[in-house]
Amino acid sequence: MIHENHDHTHAHEHILEHHTTVWGELLCHVPYAIFSVAFAMICLSILAFLKGDSVTSNDTHHLFHNFHFLHLLFAATGTMLTFRRFSKNIGSALIVSFIVPIVFCTTSDALLPYLGGRLIGLPMDLHWCFIDHLDIVLPFLIGGMINGLAMSTHKQNLHISYSLTFHFFHIFVSSMASILYLVSFGFHDWAHHMGFVFIFLVCAVLLPCTASDIIVPMLFAKSEHKNSK
Repeated sequence: MIHENHDHTHAHEHILEHHTTVWGELLCHVPYAIFSVAFAMICLSILAFLKGDSVTSNDTHHLFHNFHFLHLLFAATGTMLTFRRFSKNIGSALIVSFIVPIVFCTTSDALLPYLGGRLIGLPMDLHWCFIDHLDIVLPFLIGGMINGLAMSTHKQNLHISYSLTFHFFHIFVSSMASILYLVSFGFHDWAHHMGFVFIFLVCAVLLPCTASDIIVPMLFAKSEHKNSK
């Protein structure tokens, strides 16, 4: 029984080590991005059907904020977990898991949808919740940091379980926030441009979410670990 547990742990460590390159992480998370974007489009389609195909900008504007705040929670958790996987410096972990989600959640949820809307001729405005809703943003961001710190103290199967569950939800809430941002600024006929929306959203959530969850905290932690030697 002890031998089986050792082999099981070794196999998990091998899997984790295999995906600790930038290209490996991006390739590994492509299916997460594709399925989560597809699921987000299904949810918005159902909402449009239930509303009689009359989803308003006001509806989507409120929903965007809900999903954006939840995105910060998942992103801060993932950043903390990855940093702690490669470095035990709690102070640096807190700094990185605070700053990184601010940058990449804003990029995937607002900045890229803003640029995409401009690309197709929509009168988009750039909305940054860290300026307008800081009092709501901080509890979710800090809650994610605490959650990631708590989860990082439990070693067994931690990163495998995170990769198989929470990372999907991370990309899903980002996908919902991104598409809702587009619709809230007038892209109501998105269903007639589903091909463009699908490809755009996969790119808009894959790169920032993978960078936030894995790549950037991994590089910061490895760099700190190397400099401390």
